[in-house]
This record gives sequence, C-alpha cells and structure tokens, in this order.
Amino acid sequence: MEIFELAWIGLIITSLGTLFLIGEVLVNARGVFALLGIGFMSVYFGAYVETDSFIIMLILYFIGLFLIILDGKVINDGTFATIGFVIMLIAVAIAAPDFTSGLYSVLGVLIGTGASFIFPKVFKKRQMWTKLALKDQLTSEAGYNSMNMEYGKLLNKKGRTLTDLRPVGTIRIDGKDYSAISNGQWIQKNTIVSVVQVDGTKILVEIIDEK
Repeated sequence: MEIFELAWIGLIITSLGTLFLIGEVLVNARGVFALLGIGFMSVYFGAYVETDSFIIMLILYFIGLFLIILDGKVINDGTFATIGFVIMLIAVAIAAPDFTSGLYSVLGVLIGTGASFIFPKVFKKRQMWTKLALKDQLTSEAGYNSMNMEYGKLLNKKGRTLTDLRPVGTIRIDGKDYSAISNGQWIQKNTIVSVVQVDGTKILVEIIDEK
C-alpha cells in the first residue's frame, strides 16, 4: 500500500500501538486497549517485514512489553522495565524499511509511552507500579507505621535512663529499651524521666522531680 511508503506513517502506528498496550498495563481497560495495541503493532510489522520475520519481530516487541509488566508486578526496581523498553525500540527500528522510517517508528514508541500515562488520570489504575513509582505511602491507614504507632504510645510515660544522656542515650520504659534524647540537658544514669515528645522514632525526655 502506498501509505506505508511514507516515512512518518510508522510514527503514527507505533505511537498508537504503544499507547494502547502500555495503557492496558497501567489501567484496567478489560483487554480493549490490549486488542487495539496488538492490532496496530500487527499492522506495523505486517507492513514492513517479510512473512518469515513478522512473527519474530512481533514476539521481540512483546518480550519487551512482558519485561515491563514483569518489572511492574514483581521486580519493582526499573531494571527489567528499562531492558524491555529498549527491546521494544530495537524491534520497531529493525522492522523499518529505512533509517528515516526507523527513527519515526522509535519516536512513535516514545510518544506512545509518554502519552499512555494520561490514562491513569481517567481510568481505574491497576494495583502495580506502586514501589517503582514510590506512591505506596507509609501511612497509618496502610498499616505500615506500626513502629511509629508503638513509639507514639510512649508519650507522657515514665522511664529510667540506662546510660547518661549527653544528650543522647538509652532509657527503659515498661521493660523495653529505647534510644532517647534530652532537650540539651546532660541527664545522668538511673534518672527518672518522662517522655514529652515523640517524632517518628525520636523520643524526647525530661527529668521528673520525684520529690
């Protein structure tokens, strides 16, 4: 077809294909985006590569996509996602009939990937990528700050210093040892103190007058 002789047509097809495939990974599109993405990429590889190489190029492209999904669901460090993305770029570049078309196709993948991040703002997100994107907030509602909650319960409790606080040292409260800090005071060992402030796991104490 004459339209595929235009160098820039690869940009359109690969951008749309990648847009929907990455979009399917990011949001719950019930497979609709996946079908659209597969359709566009099948058209791209079918137009530019020989029948014998069509399946190989298509598989190579989807191996890259699989590595991105694997990273998002299991690995979560970005390594496999990066490798997968590079493989996708290589697949579309190799399939292109000439250097210029290859550049357009690679650019299409980049544009499609970037544009796909609009989908999570509109559709329901998949429960993945939270570690990679650093969106898994350590909140009490999420149940991640049990240690902070334990420290928070120490507020206004009394304890005894096990070491001198200069101003940092160790105290014991209810049979447990904690690192604590005084408000600039030098508090001697075996002194009765009270917890006056807790900030995360930082415990601020003051001397109690036992008289």
